Amino acid sequence: LAALERQVFDFLGYQWAPILANFLHIIIVILGLFGTIQYRPRYIVVYAIWTAVWVTWNIFIICFYLEVGGLSKDSELLTFNISRHQSWWSENGPGCVRKEASMSGIKGLDNHSYISVIGCALEYRYIEVMHSSFQILIALVGFVYACYVVSVFTEEEDSFDFIGGFDPFPLYHVNEKPTNLLFKQTYLLLFPTGFSGMEEMNK
Repeated sequence: LAALERQVFDFLGYQWAPILANFLHIIIVILGLFGTIQYRPRYIVVYAIWTAVWVTWNIFIICFYLEVGGLSKDSELLTFNISRHQSWWSENGPGCVRKEASMSGIKGLDNHSYISVIGCALEYRYIEVMHSSFQILIALVGFVYACYVVSVFTEEEDSFDFIGGFDPFPLYHVNEKPTNLLFKQTYLLLFPTGFSGMEEMNK
């Protein structure tokens, strides 16, 4: 649900890189849930690996909005340089008032408007940082849970009897022949001619 909520606001802000990342995250989460329900440990392992990637991505988003390491929140990196859109929260955050001023009096800027945002109770970059931090927290919890489920499934597979399952009777059995029948077969192999062959051996 948190990923879906984030996807909606990224769509509203035309943030194409986060949109793609959120879409992949939603698909992997569904895959992990399917693996848990359908007893598929491999799917859960894929989810666990993805959580590491997801945490790395969200750390990058935090660094992007906090402008760590030369990154700039005003760059077009998250929109693939397709547009100059910013986060939806930059104009629609809590307490923000959006004002438009006509630029018709300035040469070359006719039919354009200047947009100013004032009165924001919380700057939009901090909202994005909180979103990413929450996603990291959920991912860490999901990773721990995925590891636990995989360990449980592995223990169950190790304790399961693959030959007979949980059935007390095995899938195959060996017909035990009576002792006297086995003795008779051994006697015929040693003395195929019967007592006459035995008398000849005594001579």
